[in-house]
Formats: sequence, C-alpha cells, structure tokens
Amino acid sequence: MIHGVVSRNREATISLVIVNENRQTKLITAVIDTGYTGFLSLPSEIITELNLSWTGIDRGTLGDGSEVTFEIYAAKVIWDGEYRDIPINEAETDPLVGISLLYGYDLHIQTVEGGNVTIKRLE
Repeated sequence: MIHGVVSRNREATISLVIVNENRQTKLITAVIDTGYTGFLSLPSEIITELNLSWTGIDRGTLGDGSEVTFEIYAAKVIWDGEYRDIPINEAETDPLVGISLLYGYDLHIQTVEGGNVTIKRLE
C-alpha cells in the first residue's frame, strides 16, 4: 500500500523514489493527476540530475484540448515496494503521477488539508 497526504494547496501527493540506470536514487513528492493518462512526469532539472536515458518523443493532449510533444525518458520507480520500469514524460510542472501508474490500484483521497491518500493494489 502507498500512503500520501493532501497538501495545503488541496493536492493529493505521494512520495516516490526514482532510480536511474546507475542505481542513483532521488526521493520526490508528486501530485496525483487523474486527468493525466501517462505514468509520471518530471521537470528537466530532475531528469538531468539523474541523467535519465532519452527514449523518444510522444504527443499528448492537454486539458484545454491543445496538443503538445513530450520528450520521453526511461527510469525505475519504487512502486508499492517493487521496482517498476516506466516511461517518464518531461514537463516543466511539479512531478505528476498519472493514471497509467495508478492502473490496477484503488485510489482513496480524504479531500481535506492533511487528509490521507491511500493507494492499494486491486485484488
């Protein structure tokens, strides 16, 4: 099970460990974005710090309907106690957890400041 908290900005957040090819790690706080269909987005600063491997580009549609191109990188995350290989979208926002990373899990958010965020594998 994964635990997080609702921030004073009313964002559901969780902590994640990102792992590069050389097993260098970085602990980040990411915002859960149920409108984002990808796995995880990171700003270029973190991608550069971890020297993540570039794997290509992808297109995405934003909430306003506009299309954007994302640079894609490879990384591992520690997810529910296990290493998981995922694609990382480069985006100059706070790190975002998308529905693809949450897929197969139950997300529960107590929507008050300081509320619990729990993510549990579906049976």
